[in-house]
Amino acid sequence: MTEPTPTPAHGAEASPLGRPVAYRDTYAPELLFPIERQLKRAELGIAVGALPFFGEDSWNAYELSWLDPRGKPVVALGGFRVPADSPRLIESKSLKLYLNAFNQQRCASLEEVTQTIARDLSAAAGATVAVSVVPLSARPQRHSAYPEGHCLDELDIGIDRYQPDPGLLSAAGEEVAETLYSHLLKSNCLVTGQPDWGTLVVRYRGPAIDREGLLRYIVSFRDHNEFHEQCVERVFCDLMARCRPCELAVWARYTRRGGLDINPFRASHAHLRADEAMEVRQ
Repeated sequence: MTEPTPTPAHGAEASPLGRPVAYRDTYAPELLFPIERQLKRAELGIAVGALPFFGEDSWNAYELSWLDPRGKPVVALGGFRVPADSPRLIESKSLKLYLNAFNQQRCASLEEVTQTIARDLSAAAGATVAVSVVPLSARPQRHSAYPEGHCLDELDIGIDRYQPDPGLLSAAGEEVAETLYSHLLKSNCLVTGQPDWGTLVVRYRGPAIDREGLLRYIVSFRDHNEFHEQCVERVFCDLMARCRPCELAVWARYTRRGGLDINPFRASHAHLRADEAMEVRQ
């Protein structure tokens, strides 16, 4: 009998993902579960200290609440920006559990909450995490829009590959500058296999990327198990290797799960930026 192939280490083996857990309702920073980024980056040929990109992971938290000093609940929107060059990412279920642990915690002020979360997330990630916390009483506004560019989803093509295949990517011809995007991105959680849905945006300057090949490539993630951040880094590295653009920015806006959405952004140059608008499904 053939022995099963061992699953490569991914760093989340001991995380709360896929496990029954007891929910805490008072402050518990030990719930945060960091994962070394390099474990998966090594698969892409990325050496320690030699990142081929700039970027960040932008998180939005929709289920954030605590008690004021007199016991009255405060509800807020949270925003967390984790730099891509941090040595660790933060596993999403652990972040959900950590934020829920504020539910019955009395906090002296908004500033205390913001500073506490920033301190704990920065310690977990190993780099400074920018944190914003805005109570709903301040009437924060969210803006959703479609990316400024060309949507690939109406291309009339057949697709039969559902694991990432960089061989589908190609580019040729004169230099162009354009933004291409698709709502057909689906990948699966690295640990649980649950589906993750999102919109992928590719903004570049260089030889024209074959659009049918790019759409087939995006759809090829459909049966692939990786965290959001890892999928975007894989897309970035494959596009750089196969299409050789002069400039490249790749970002994904994933739909929320557990009151959180994750929006990784990777770019070849520090001046490149993602569009700030939310995806309509967020």
